[in-house]
Amino acid sequence: MAHTFHIPVMGTGFTTDSPIRVARYGISSVISLVDDNLIEDVRKFYAQQYGEPYEPIKKHDNDWRARRITEYLNLSDRIIQKQIAGLKNARFEPGSEINKYFDFLPETSPAKELYRSMLSCSDTGAKALLQEKLRAMIAPGRIDVNIMTKIDRLNFAKTGEVLPDEHSDALSALRGYANSTVTSAIVLSAGFNRRLYTYIEEFADFYPDARGIIKKEIILKVSDYRSAITQGKFLTRKGLWVSEFRVESGLNCGGHAFAGSGYLMGPILEEFKQRKQELIDQLGTAYLEALKAKGKKAPAGALDFRLTAQGGIGTYAEDVFLRRYYGAISTGWGSPFLLVPEAVQIDKETLDRLAAAGENDIYLSDVSPLNVAFNNLRNSLSEIKRCLLINSGEPGSPCLLGHLANNTEFTKNPICTASRTYQKLKLDAIKALGLSQEEYDRQARKITSKACICAQLGDSFYVNENIPKKEGTAPAVCPGPNIAYFNRPATLKDMIDHIYGRRNIMPFKNRPHMFIKELRLNIDQFEILLADKSDDPGNKRQAVIEEYTRNLNDGIAYYRTLVPLISEEPDTARERFLSELDDCARKVAALCPVKTPTRSA
Repeated sequence: MAHTFHIPVMGTGFTTDSPIRVARYGISSVISLVDDNLIEDVRKFYAQQYGEPYEPIKKHDNDWRARRITEYLNLSDRIIQKQIAGLKNARFEPGSEINKYFDFLPETSPAKELYRSMLSCSDTGAKALLQEKLRAMIAPGRIDVNIMTKIDRLNFAKTGEVLPDEHSDALSALRGYANSTVTSAIVLSAGFNRRLYTYIEEFADFYPDARGIIKKEIILKVSDYRSAITQGKFLTRKGLWVSEFRVESGLNCGGHAFAGSGYLMGPILEEFKQRKQELIDQLGTAYLEALKAKGKKAPAGALDFRLTAQGGIGTYAEDVFLRRYYGAISTGWGSPFLLVPEAVQIDKETLDRLAAAGENDIYLSDVSPLNVAFNNLRNSLSEIKRCLLINSGEPGSPCLLGHLANNTEFTKNPICTASRTYQKLKLDAIKALGLSQEEYDRQARKITSKACICAQLGDSFYVNENIPKKEGTAPAVCPGPNIAYFNRPATLKDMIDHIYGRRNIMPFKNRPHMFIKELRLNIDQFEILLADKSDDPGNKRQAVIEEYTRNLNDGIAYYRTLVPLISEEPDTARERFLSELDDCARKVAALCPVKTPTRSA
């Protein structure tokens, strides 16, 4: 890989065209496969931009969802190959695309070292030879894709009949990717979908080819080591290798937030570090046996997997520590790239609001119809529209895509809890209960808190490219808490230089370390859990509280031992880290008194 970072999936739309924007510089990014309507519109736009043929694939055409995805990925692949060919033919001169490619690389890259040698070479013939070597080293970043496995509704034919399982959202998205020309990886996130994982078996590109090379790799985004074993075993028994485990901070990243019962990112990465070979051995035996049973070739070389980490990273020191100490082969920088319009689809108004946002402007909300906490911007255009609709007496949104339609409380066919239809029916239902005004208002706020993240997370594209939408646009955004510490839009060069420590674009000197920020967020969630007694099945609730307390205290104890090893941070930062750990330990003890280790004076 040319770079030591990647751009993770963000929402349904922000990274839809990121590969076309940044892959020519060797940067890998991840496309969401949720919204095939958006994907089709983006395909049409770029086909026109690059003079490529475009034949629309309409909803209810044969296998429309999978075909839309395949055609867009193939188009992206062709565009990037053209970009790379043009880059390789460019002249080495200040500001040229080929110079940008090498300027962006990390200082430790062998290609960067050769590039510096070429720039300083005064012999014309030798310089030309070095330039040819550099051209041969150019490689694009990957066009990776993401399937959020929980989003797997069944689809319907135009006649209203339910289509077979292979046309469900997740399975058709997988098929769309599997049938494409790209050589990359699919990132499976947000849970274990047995139907989806079983379906992967049907596609040859996920197995080693005659050379022992896997064209389409599998990446599992996991919350802990146990999840890696469970999902990894299921896949390897089918002859499918997990090429990468992507560990993401549950509460310190953008989009949906998964608290994980107080289990913290540092201890999770430590377990992967200590037990990596054990995991390879456990999965490898089943994998090789399954390949043999299927009559397929074993992969080239010894079995291994990549470990990557993402969620809340904000400084060069944090990035280097994750790679040095835990062995992360790459780090995911998500939310900071929402401030880089060269890299993602972000409309100007949302960009400016994000740049101005402080810690209190980014919050965990109830807007997601999946009933999972969702990182939100208080003054996003989506939030403003949601409040205006409530005030006008017409809460809810038109459900145009239906990817999150999963409620059958009032209807035979599933509808979305963010939809106008559901919210009207539900409000009418609670009105009939004769509740007090206070209780009615409380329940009504909960019902109308849901927003159409399904479509609105892709609205920036339509605003930016001046493409009208029948229902209008109100861009939603899903930043992680880390974005509060960046206060201005950035160029692609600005952000890459920040990641690699060549400059610092974060003006906040007292920003907490990513591990401390995640710990505090977990303590906040623990406090909410303790305060919420609406679902109190006795022993079960107590067990959850005890697990949460134990995980938080174990995490605090782990970080005490880790702090001296974080050599990338100055002594003052390590002292502050320890002081903040003490504060966190006291707060946990106050919330749920147990014996908690404290740092000696």
